[in-house]
Amino acid sequence: MAESPLPGDAPVSLNEARGWLRLGSTADDAVIAQLVRAATSICEAFIGQWLIVRGGEQTLPVGSGAVQLGARPVVAVDTVALLDAAGSETVLGAAQWRAAIARDGTARLTIHSPGDAERVRIAYRAGMAATPNGIPEAIRQGIVRMIQHLHEARDGAGASPPAMIVALWQPWRRLTLGSGR
Repeated sequence: MAESPLPGDAPVSLNEARGWLRLGSTADDAVIAQLVRAATSICEAFIGQWLIVRGGEQTLPVGSGAVQLGARPVVAVDTVALLDAAGSETVLGAAQWRAAIARDGTARLTIHSPGDAERVRIAYRAGMAATPNGIPEAIRQGIVRMIQHLHEARDGAGASPPAMIVALWQPWRRLTLGSGR
């Protein structure tokens, strides 16, 4: 999956996590915030989609066909730039490339005339919802339960996450075969 230079908003707030864990004080807020981020990352990796819309960037080799972006669901492609062997960058106008975004949010980008470019840098935005409230409640509940599991396992308890989490996230899971490049 592609990396985002900026972390996305968390679909579960610190207060929601603290409430679920039945923690009244704010003494452990830094630890709980880390658990929220970790559980959100685990969810995104499992379902194969970014949750809250955020910017991402990828540098991919230019081939003879289309290149596929690693994150999904892609909502927009913002910038496309070609990189040559010397490292110089040429930003392309919208008429010089075409993005095809499928119903599942998978995006493929075709460059009409790449010339001698070796790589392409693509800046885009991807995510299921614009705000945490747009995330399906089952996904949010799975994240809360993962936070609880991580909190309980913090002292080295090696138990597996509850199967309930998989059941909550499974309907949104998107798998890919191969790299698509």
